[in-house]
Amino acid sequence: MKINSKGNLIVGTTAILIIALLFICIFVVTSINYIQNKNIGIESNDNFKYIIDDYTQNLELNCRDAIDEATQKVFNGLPVTNSENQIKKNLNKILDKKNKEYEEKYDVKINSETLSVENTKSPWKILFKIKLNIKKGDEKYSKIVEKNASVEGLRDPLPIAKLTIMSGILTYDNQIHYKTALSTYMLLHHLDSPESYIEATAPLYIKKCPYDPYIHHGDPGVIEDCLKHGYFHESADGSCYLCRLEGKGKCPHYGLEVFIQTHTPLKNESLSCPDHVVFADHYNGEKINPDDWNSLILDSSHRKKYGLINDG
Repeated sequence: MKINSKGNLIVGTTAILIIALLFICIFVVTSINYIQNKNIGIESNDNFKYIIDDYTQNLELNCRDAIDEATQKVFNGLPVTNSENQIKKNLNKILDKKNKEYEEKYDVKINSETLSVENTKSPWKILFKIKLNIKKGDEKYSKIVEKNASVEGLRDPLPIAKLTIMSGILTYDNQIHYKTALSTYMLLHHLDSPESYIEATAPLYIKKCPYDPYIHHGDPGVIEDCLKHGYFHESADGSCYLCRLEGKGKCPHYGLEVFIQTHTPLKNESLSCPDHVVFADHYNGEKINPDDWNSLILDSSHRKKYGLINDG
């Protein structure tokens, strides 16, 4: 039977519609696959970003732990001759363990290296620079990360690093109890009135003094509160935390000082009580209040710094 022109038009139109429908189906399937693949890629990127963020956010705590391990070494009676290298070694060991945990948990390969441990402009912070290379599948992350770790709340290593645990120093009640260690040290260095420092005490933990400017220590009740809470103070002459670990009474860095409090009825001149003076500078001062057994022994410059110039 012969198909007329009307029939040819119907067949042609039907063919075009079928072809168009096929193209639409192909487009839809392709689009769905693209969207699915894109979503997988987004999920993968988000997961990789989460791993990086989680790892780097915990670095500050890891850095602090590395410092604390160096401090524990001092309290164990072992010398720390190079605090930067010791802390780098501690942190690398901590991160090696952490890297293995992340590989097991997230199937991610992490290589880390502590490049440096440095002082900052603030004596309360230590700067760490850590090189990270992280790889998961085809995704990679490489960066030198910088973190500041606080020393607040850590133990002060200077007294034991300087005098050693064999000197008889004790630590309890959040204080360092010098017993006869300081008086013996002063005798060996031919310093005045070593008996004034028998049973002297000092804070064990680093705590930042809130009374800033320091001249406010001369206000009523402030110096008493400072001593009660065992606060530390910033000092251009004091030793930084890294040097305190090495037993250095003073150093070229911007550091810390704390009062070593005497408990004596003696009124004679002796070493001024900021720790860098006792352990390094060795110049004398006098009691703020000669009649107070627990009065600080201070030189004129420190009296001025703390607003205690007119006391006594």
